[in-house]
Amino acid sequence: MKVAVTDACIFIDLIELDLVASFFKLDIQLHTTVDVVNELFPEQKQLLKAYESGKLLTIHNLGEKDLMEISKIPFPKGLSQQDKSVIYLALFLDKAMVISSDKLVRNFAANQALECHGLVWIFDELVRQEVISKEVAASMLRNLLSLNQMYNGVLIKKEVDKRIRKWTEE
Repeated sequence: MKVAVTDACIFIDLIELDLVASFFKLDIQLHTTVDVVNELFPEQKQLLKAYESGKLLTIHNLGEKDLMEISKIPFPKGLSQQDKSVIYLALFLDKAMVISSDKLVRNFAANQALECHGLVWIFDELVRQEVISKEVAASMLRNLLSLNQMYNGVLIKKEVDKRIRKWTEE
């Protein structure tokens, strides 16, 4: 089973799309940090705490030693403390993969030889692992484009459109 560390933007989008339950059905051991959880609204935090109670999510509280180690890593400007905590935790968990929609996070994680993926990859996995159908995935990706303007960038939109075509034409 792959180990993955997830940031807040992934949780926010999955909650918005009502896909959190599906996400936690994937064959991935999911981790995040208290810093990430603290970025969420109270009802979003409560939802994730339920998955933590069910042993489907591990939420790490980074201590003083961890914060000292984080300060030694030459992170680029623009990464928040929460972003840094995700990358640090992925490194600490013996090169766990990083799941983030933030390009800066993914680029830096890749530079650290970490496997990294975004939300479109989650959809690929949901379909590949037969958690949701191709039709549902295509519909949800269309919904995502209308909900979150970040996914309407040229490159991301092309990737999303490619998936939608693939799933609706098969």
